[in-house]
Amino acid sequence: MRTERELANIRLVERVYEEVVGPIDSGAVDGLFDPGYIQHNPSIPTGAESLKAMLDRAKQKYPNAVHIVKRMLADGDLVCAHVHIIFEPGTPGVAAVDIFRIENGRIAEHWDVNQPVPTEPNNQNGMF
Repeated sequence: MRTERELANIRLVERVYEEVVGPIDSGAVDGLFDPGYIQHNPSIPTGAESLKAMLDRAKQKYPNAVHIVKRMLADGDLVCAHVHIIFEPGTPGVAAVDIFRIENGRIAEHWDVNQPVPTEPNNQNGMF
């Protein structure tokens, strides 16, 4: 059973996908992310301002990107999201897991891992 805190943390991460990642909107970052946000993806600089800059670049490069959240898991101050990301319509995209740490009602830290969705898988189990 999830605690009230875990439910609130899941709702915060849902809002990240609804208000920031889905629409690729850097303007929504300040309300959801801590200014000292720590980014663990080595290809993205740390900090909320860097996140906003990355989102602005992504909106230009992938204006039709779609993020389909398949499931979320919560454990205390951590929320994991299993997500299908399609950068260009008609392509298989990537399977990703985003891990967020929440502190004081804001996203304080983020890790992610991803892999391409194969067009010719070796089994029919699917990635989601």
